[in-house]
Amino acid sequence: MKRIALVTLVVDDYDEAIRFYTEALGFRLTEDTPRPDGSRWVVVEPGTGGHGAALLLARAKDEAQRARVGDQAGGRVGFFLHTDDFARDHARMTAAGVTFLEEPRHETYGSVAVFQDLCGNRWDLLQPTPTEDSAQ
Repeated sequence: MKRIALVTLVVDDYDEAIRFYTEALGFRLTEDTPRPDGSRWVVVEPGTGGHGAALLLARAKDEAQRARVGDQAGGRVGFFLHTDDFARDHARMTAAGVTFLEEPRHETYGSVAVFQDLCGNRWDLLQPTPTEDSAQ
C-alpha cells in the first residue's frame, strides 16, 4: 500500500507554528528533533495512529522560501482537514481564535467552511457526507 506520509508546510517560526497546530487546531506534535544545521524536524498530525498525512513544519531558510509562507497554494484552498463532527470542531477552533473566511455551508459532499492558518494558507474544515460505502 502506498500513501502520502508527510506534506511540507513552510512557516516563519517553529514554536509559533507548533502552538497554532497543537492548540488552535488540536493536532498532536509527533516529533521535534534538532538537526545538525540548526533546523528542526517538526511533525504534527491531526489524528492518532498515522491515518492520513502529517505536516512537516519547515522554517523558511531564504527569501524564496519566505515568499511562499502563507501562499503555498497560490491563494486557493490547499489543505483539507476532515472531521467526524463539524459543529464541535468549528466551535472549538473559533473559540481558539482560528479565522474562518466564511460561514459554514452544507453542500452535497458535506459540511464545510474555509479557514486560514497562522500564516494565511487556506484550509477547508470538512465533514464529508456519509456515503453508502462508508456506512458499511
